[in-house]
Amino acid sequence: MQSALRDWLDKPNTGRGVHLAADDGGWEFRDYGELASAARRTAGALIEEGVRPGDVVCLILPTDFTCIETYFAVWAAGATVCLITPPLFQDGDDYVSHVAAILRQASPSLVVASEGLAEYAGRAMGEAGMSGRPWRPRQAAAEAEVRPAGELALLQFTSGSSGAPRGVMVTWENLAANIELISRTAGFADDDVVASWLPLYHDMGLIGCFLTPIVRQGSLKLMRPDHFIRDPARWIRCFAEAAHTAAPPFAYAYCARRVKPEQLEGLDLSGWKMALIGAEPIDPHALEVFAQLVEPFGFARTTFKPAYGMAETTLLVTMDNALRNPLAVRPDPEALTFGEPVRILEQHLLGPESLGAKAGWVVGCGKPEDDVPVTIVDDEGDALADGLLGEIVVGGPSACPGYFAGAEAKSTRFADGKVYTGDAGFFHEGQLFVLGRMGDSIKVRGRSVYVEDLESKIAEVSRLGKGRIVVVGVPGAGQKGLALFAETQDESWVGGVREMLRRRVGDDVELTVVVGTGLIQRTSSGKPRRRYMWERLQGGHLEGARIVP
Repeated sequence: MQSALRDWLDKPNTGRGVHLAADDGGWEFRDYGELASAARRTAGALIEEGVRPGDVVCLILPTDFTCIETYFAVWAAGATVCLITPPLFQDGDDYVSHVAAILRQASPSLVVASEGLAEYAGRAMGEAGMSGRPWRPRQAAAEAEVRPAGELALLQFTSGSSGAPRGVMVTWENLAANIELISRTAGFADDDVVASWLPLYHDMGLIGCFLTPIVRQGSLKLMRPDHFIRDPARWIRCFAEAAHTAAPPFAYAYCARRVKPEQLEGLDLSGWKMALIGAEPIDPHALEVFAQLVEPFGFARTTFKPAYGMAETTLLVTMDNALRNPLAVRPDPEALTFGEPVRILEQHLLGPESLGAKAGWVVGCGKPEDDVPVTIVDDEGDALADGLLGEIVVGGPSACPGYFAGAEAKSTRFADGKVYTGDAGFFHEGQLFVLGRMGDSIKVRGRSVYVEDLESKIAEVSRLGKGRIVVVGVPGAGQKGLALFAETQDESWVGGVREMLRRRVGDDVELTVVVGTGLIQRTSSGKPRRRYMWERLQGGHLEGARIVP
């Protein structure tokens, strides 16, 4: 499995390579011969620095050729890669604390940082109790031989709360199986071009749009996230040549808001094969507004490939690769109870009708492949029939063995070779429909925001104290929701909390505030029964509850 992913370092295809977006709007190109040579020379420098097979090496680098070369240099040295995001929207102190929490868990033998990020990296190393300074990438005079590696190809730190990051252990077998699954279900051809702006520390960007094309030695057009934010039309223009990409739903809606048709004049998008959508429950309205922008230029809605996956399953679980428009459904929100049938109020294939499909709609994520079994289970772990709402459980060779260094998640767990995802979903017409987390987090632009973190902030703003507040991530269809239960009759604090949450999670998260006495239900160990409380409120059985308008 290791050789399948590292073969290109010994047998590079000099006719293909990576096109890296430049800040001036152009592209810089290096073929796989140049990249492989640089990676092996950097591997020689890593070995001189003392990196050994099986070591963890953390990389804090911007998306550039040095990052690409250093990533594969770690693999060539036989070590395990752990990519850490450069600072995006965090302030300096928050970012340093986040990186320090990762370093404490990963226990790397070496921390590699660019010149511009070395100060942050050094501060994080000190906060994590590590001696020494971050290592600046350099190349040895000679190319190193590719060395045998340990069991782990990479550590994927989940994109959740900065206070408790968890490194998913991805074995070489996991990674090879998932790259094969992606290639097969996406219909990759050898001469296909991939285009991406996704960050490399995130599973969809790293595995789907970076590792998959490179280990297959396909052509890659790679942008930084800030390139996309500043000029989303630049990404769309890639598909005059590129055939494959992936992005969260918000990115397609962002393009529809920011890009003008005249910016795409003369473009032919008829060769675009796959626009994968994932990272959060999929809103059909976001897809349709994008489709209407680019349809005059040859884009077909069959290009959309809604998908479900997570870092704990390496990446991909299911993808809707049927040759038809994606299927959207609107479940009855009053009937979303675990173990019970999901009542479908409306459904249609993606098209102009989807413009009116906002809150309450969700898009199907395809049928499971035989080698990636997906089951829906109840609270006892028993399998449920199609049409019933429950937890999504994933098996097969892409299911990772667990979190590094014994870390534990709040709801995702590993047992008997399967991943109990903590996501709520159901099967309808053979397809998997995903409603999101089951109570302890919500996804905001592909990042998990944990309710415990929000509870702490709400307790501070409201001055009620944390023990009197419980936040629930509400499973919804095509929307994100939070329910805030507060043990009080006072409502004076609600406005300030709503404003704080708007800044923290955005305007599109629906907030339900419930006040009263005797609201908070707990387990025998004192943990809040989040989903139980929400279901009782929905059923009108939570005595003393009053919803604040």
